[in-house]
Amino acid sequence: MNNNIWLQIADYFTNNLDTFFIAVKEHIEISFIALIIAIVIGIPFGYICVKYKKIDRKIMAVFNVLRIIPSLAILILLIPIMGAGANSAIVALVLLAIPSILMNTMAGLIEVPDFMLETAYAVGMTEKQVFWKVKLPLAMPLILTGIKTAMIEIIASATLAAKIGAGGLGSIIFTGLGLNRMDLLLIGGISVGILSILAGLCLDLMDRFLLKHKYVRA
Repeated sequence: MNNNIWLQIADYFTNNLDTFFIAVKEHIEISFIALIIAIVIGIPFGYICVKYKKIDRKIMAVFNVLRIIPSLAILILLIPIMGAGANSAIVALVLLAIPSILMNTMAGLIEVPDFMLETAYAVGMTEKQVFWKVKLPLAMPLILTGIKTAMIEIIASATLAAKIGAGGLGSIIFTGLGLNRMDLLLIGGISVGILSILAGLCLDLMDRFLLKHKYVRA
């Protein structure tokens, strides 16, 4: 990589710093909203799949089919329904992220030791208390792993949102592709990588905090 690339990168930040931070803000907003919605859907459906085993395969089949469809294809299919912009991008990212959260929620709940459940019921806990005080805390490490996987997938795939006018760091990357500018490709790609790393570190810290202060491993 020659020095000219670094000069172009420095020049970009000198003249387009506001534009860059707007793209970062858009990328974070789209990713965060999609992740929250995926968590709100994925964890309850994971619980339903464990509790009602007759329907778990049907639910998993639906989400797995949606997952194998490329994100860009989902975005294009949503445009006639929801129009171009952030809303379509968020829905596509939610569909991409749900399976990881759902499957890890199922795995975490299934792996809760039977003797701990029997002990909880023996001391008079209700079904609701057992879920909130025993099942969910013990399943949380695996759930957080699923959330982390989903989050990285969302941040990476959110670059495609720029294709339908939703903004984000993808706008820098696609501009670089269109103009054949390596400096823009590096700025966009490295920024997406840094966001993924920082988000992963935040979840790791959350995991350690929960395990230290609130939850107990089986």
